[in-house]
Amino acid sequence: MAELVLISTLNGVLFGLLLFLMASGLTLIFSMMGVLNFAHASFYMLGAFVGYQIARWAGFWPALILAPIVVGLAGAAVERFGLRNVHKNGHVAELLFTFGLAFVIEEVVQIVWGKSPVDFRVPTLLDFPAFTIFSTNYPAYKLFMLAISIAIFVALFAMLTRTRIGLIVQAALTHPHMVAHLGHNVPLIFMSVFGVGAALAGIAGVIAGPALVTQASMAALLGPILFVVVVVGGLGSLQGALAASLLIGLLQTFAVSMNLSLSDIFVNSGFSPNPKSVLGDLWRVTIAQIAPVLPYMLLVLVLIFKPTGLFGNRET
Repeated sequence: MAELVLISTLNGVLFGLLLFLMASGLTLIFSMMGVLNFAHASFYMLGAFVGYQIARWAGFWPALILAPIVVGLAGAAVERFGLRNVHKNGHVAELLFTFGLAFVIEEVVQIVWGKSPVDFRVPTLLDFPAFTIFSTNYPAYKLFMLAISIAIFVALFAMLTRTRIGLIVQAALTHPHMVAHLGHNVPLIFMSVFGVGAALAGIAGVIAGPALVTQASMAALLGPILFVVVVVGGLGSLQGALAASLLIGLLQTFAVSMNLSLSDIFVNSGFSPNPKSVLGDLWRVTIAQIAPVLPYMLLVLVLIFKPTGLFGNRET
């Protein structure tokens, strides 16, 4: 039991921090520009595939640096030559633009790398067990992912709260016109934030690619959860995005490891529905089977009881 709790906690924190790397960029983009970017998870997928390609040519470590830069530049180009022109037509046009962009990126990935998973391997330097918990070996690469995620969070938080650039970005989140009147180039700030947000998603793709399956459907599998994180954490709040990411990561990881059903929990209650009825089928559903639904159940509850999210200051 202790082994299960410890391993699930480590995996849950790791998954949560990977979610935060993507959700932080999405939070900044939505708060500053009001753009609900449906293509954000596609930049995560693009980061994984670009990282895989660069790793084949030059190794994993150059890929870790170069792939996020490539994805960040692609994100900045999308804002400069796409969203900036679409913005004048309203939020619906922006939503449809990013929705279509997600499909375009997915099709491009399938044309270049195919529909089958690619062999994005863990670097040899980190391909060994870091430690053994009871009888389970914990990979060193997962600890590396954990360390990188924490380092990026600390750097991002320090930049936003301790530097002049961060103060300008935070001011532009709520008072863009005032920032423009002070002489700052707000369109350049928007483009930079969009590019940095895409780069953060790209970093998550590069470090997650070798540990998870790098395939063309990876954006669709993870994309919806990002919006759950943003809403649950609260719009415009990096602290909320971090808290929601960790909460959802731990919730899903622990749920997947639990093979208990309602019939197991209430075995001594004396209640046993007809096994041939619908209720009897539901009685045998395990917690692990409903794990993918739990984040969305949490989303519904937050929207009902606290629409501003855990740390948000305006309604979603």
